Amino acid sequence: MVTKDDDDKPIRGQVRLVGHQRVSHGLYLRLREDVTEQEQLVRELKAYLLLLPKSAVYTHVTGARLRGWRLPKLPDQVPVFVAVDQKDRRPRRHGLICSRLVRPRDPAKRRGLPVEAAEEILLRMARDFGALDLVVVLDSALRKGDVDPTRMEAVLNSGRPGVRVLRAAYLLANPKSESPGESVLRLFHEAIDVAVEPQVELFDDKGTAIGRVDLLVTGTDRAHEYDGEHHRDKHQHRVDMRRERAWAGSPYVRCGYALDDLLNHPAVVMHEIDRALGRAHVPRRLARWRRLVENSLYSEAGRERIMNRWRRQTGLMDWSRSA
Repeated sequence: MVTKDDDDKPIRGQVRLVGHQRVSHGLYLRLREDVTEQEQLVRELKAYLLLLPKSAVYTHVTGARLRGWRLPKLPDQVPVFVAVDQKDRRPRRHGLICSRLVRPRDPAKRRGLPVEAAEEILLRMARDFGALDLVVVLDSALRKGDVDPTRMEAVLNSGRPGVRVLRAAYLLANPKSESPGESVLRLFHEAIDVAVEPQVELFDDKGTAIGRVDLLVTGTDRAHEYDGEHHRDKHQHRVDMRRERAWAGSPYVRCGYALDDLLNHPAVVMHEIDRALGRAHVPRRLARWRRLVENSLYSEAGRERIMNRWRRQTGLMDWSRSA
């Protein structure tokens, strides 16, 4: 009799039977349809432990996923990232990037799997990601309380590769952001020199709470919010309409922005904001924002740069699976 536990046990060797999935060379899992995407990731990563030395910890994007951090817009195919002790072998597998640990192994576990320390994960990501990507991750890691300030300062003062980008992102991070889109919207305002306060509770003239906004432009009644795909959901749409009715008669003006506005039409958005704030429209203010986007996963060039780097690190030109 085959139990659910048996279904989760990885199989070493070559399996050519239907109903099985190839995780890596010589490593298979039985297919299951009753698992979520996160549960499937955990199944696959537990299988990888059969190929890895005991010192192995998951790091970079893989470690961030296990810690439940929010991530920027990733490519369709992402390798599995692990780190092992200096004395241990580094296995080479399709879609696996294996690095060396530079400090004693952190005993932390998430979902029953070993993960590297938070600040080490962030530093490894900083070697690949741009500041915009990293702020998205840092906002989430700080919000979950995973970042120890003392240990982070030690890393930032170490001079190790990636520190410059990590420091820049750390200075821009804010744990109040509740989604990647909010983080991107906040950085857009920072880049064009518009001061904002994140996650502000608003009240009408009678002191009645009318809602909390993603960003309140400092010194104004303008509420700027990120309108992501979830706003197209029928339930969320009804919530949004009730919220807008509650704002009627209040001095606050709500403006919603989508990712397409910020990435493909930033000049139009800045012109609208300039006009509303009564300040001169200075196109050069966009230069900083365009650099942030161009060096991030939110641009085609940024994604291609990172994909090329990961291909070189795996020694392969393609991957057949995501992780």
